[in-house]
Amino acid sequence: MTERPPSAAVLVLHGGHESGTEPPPPGLLNLPGVRMRPFVRALRRATRAHEGGTEVLVRQVRYVHRGWNGARADAFHDAVSALDALAGEAGDIPVVLLGHSMGARAALRAAGHPFVRGVVGLAPWCPPGDPVTQLAGRDVVLVHSSRDRVTSPQATQSLTARARRAGARTCMVTVRGGDHAMIRRAPAWHHLATALVTGLLGTTPLPGPVSTALGLPPNAEATEGTLDLDRLRADRGAGLLPSP
Repeated sequence: MTERPPSAAVLVLHGGHESGTEPPPPGLLNLPGVRMRPFVRALRRATRAHEGGTEVLVRQVRYVHRGWNGARADAFHDAVSALDALAGEAGDIPVVLLGHSMGARAALRAAGHPFVRGVVGLAPWCPPGDPVTQLAGRDVVLVHSSRDRVTSPQATQSLTARARRAGARTCMVTVRGGDHAMIRRAPAWHHLATALVTGLLGTTPLPGPVSTALGLPPNAEATEGTLDLDRLRADRGAGLLPSP
């Protein structure tokens, strides 16, 4: 049987540190990388090609340094390099970026790459001064716990409004009772991220309220585009309904 070429790709970016020029530790010692393994497995199951279908590649960014490192923005440059490598491997195919914490910040910054269709950011690190113009024309869904004490859900909500004014289609989903490490309510995080990524790729339908939020006008208030996961769970066709 002739192998069909990939139709799309997902690039996964794990978290890191505010500073640190040493390389990430290997294997299981790299806790931010380990944290994303269940997401990678869920995505590979969800995007596995069926008979007659096409493959969706799932790749992970490998950082040279474990930290963002201020103006160096090392993780951003690693993300761009990974996107260029993916383009060399698979050609001109749409890509959705899935990032956690520092990885979400890198994904948002790298979203201006011509092959990026959208970004799903989990507990993203969104400093107020970060640019948003590169997000124009992209779909951006950011997911944040209401109890996160490492990165700010308020800053995330603010970024969705700033990016919408800059021409992005944005939405925020709040996970009540979650945490930054995505350990509390872990199945809900995994299912939601998978549903959002496959929805942005167009391989499954997006939850209706997410689609509505992405279609808000540029001048919409930040709260208008903010959804609650537990209310989304009532959408039985969304495919993101595990028990907490």
